[in-house]
Amino acid sequence: MSYFTIEGRRPLKGEITISGAKNSGLKLMVASLLSKEPLILHNVPNIADIHTMCNLLTTLGKTVTKGADTHSLIIEGPVTSIEAPYDIVSQMRASILVLGPLLARSGEAKVSLPGGCAIGTRPVDLHLKGLEILGAEIELENGYINAKAPRGLAGGRITLPFASVGATENLLMAACLARGTTEIINAAREPEIADLVQCLNAMGARITGEHTGNLTIEGVESLHGAEYSVMPDRIECGTYACAAAITGGDLLLKGGRLLDQEAVMIALQKMGANVSEDEQGLRVSASQNLVGIDLMTEPYPGFPTDMQAQFMALFAVAEGASMITETIFENRFMHVPELNRMGANINIQGRSAIIRGVPRLSGAPVMATDLRASFSLILAGLVAEGTTILNRVYHLDRGYEGVERKLANCGASIKRIEEAA
Repeated sequence: MSYFTIEGRRPLKGEITISGAKNSGLKLMVASLLSKEPLILHNVPNIADIHTMCNLLTTLGKTVTKGADTHSLIIEGPVTSIEAPYDIVSQMRASILVLGPLLARSGEAKVSLPGGCAIGTRPVDLHLKGLEILGAEIELENGYINAKAPRGLAGGRITLPFASVGATENLLMAACLARGTTEIINAAREPEIADLVQCLNAMGARITGEHTGNLTIEGVESLHGAEYSVMPDRIECGTYACAAAITGGDLLLKGGRLLDQEAVMIALQKMGANVSEDEQGLRVSASQNLVGIDLMTEPYPGFPTDMQAQFMALFAVAEGASMITETIFENRFMHVPELNRMGANINIQGRSAIIRGVPRLSGAPVMATDLRASFSLILAGLVAEGTTILNRVYHLDRGYEGVERKLANCGASIKRIEEAA
């Protein structure tokens, strides 16, 4: 078990290279199940969730090897097992996305139910109902989804009651090998969906409409191999933008794209930060005190729930009062008690949090509760007086690559301490 120690009150200055997107790389890896030919992926982040997905794909029969560099993967070979076991699925909810590709490719799949989650239940019923429209026969037994399509999948019209990212991705991949045409109405429009569509099309799929919310998939008999580069991680970019703003620093976020995260950058500008596009990425700085604003999390292109915790840390030291309303996931304010331990003034009222800015935070021992909450506590530690000790950083390692290295290179005093077993 490891933890971070952070000495605050140091402005960050320099450059941070944005890694490939976790929320895209995982789905592109799953797409390899649709073909036995090699799928070569570049710009893959070196994080724990990627390693877990490698283990799952290997369990299903794929061969996963390193490519020409440490951020490239080659995934190839046939599918030899149709079971995604509980011990792997329980580590990462994205594992449920193998259901659609396995069913489309092999005609059957047995995938463990992912169960609950620290930030909400996130049920998979939309995935299952959509697959049934495509002709799947589904039974739930002993904690597993048993899906069969003995005659193969056939195209259909699927209308999602809300724009679920996971359901859109699962159904999109399944429909690639279904007979005929599939329409997904009210599909999610996140940039990671477009990245998946572009990769699938490079593999021979026929998909249109990725930016409209209505996807049309013309089924094909098979997909072939391809070479593709994972998009930059817009959540990582937004997170380091918050680090620049909260410390009064100046960071060039190399590879960051404004188009992917306009809602986040607009919110930072409203708070008083400076945001500009550079030929190498985005530059974010703050030369004055931040001011509080109100935010509501929404599906893309609205303000992302994955940036809620980070902005909570900013609001904790901004002038005036702020309010965040969380509409995507229940129970996603678990970082609030930890921020309050550091001197923040945050009160929860249902799905909203009222934050009254304080002049300063104080370092304290705190505990990460989920991936994004982990970084909100790092942000608080970067601006706090004294030493912050952040425990349970394994949450952080799931989705952020080289955090302490990237921050230390820009002037932060942050160290990872490995505890003796």
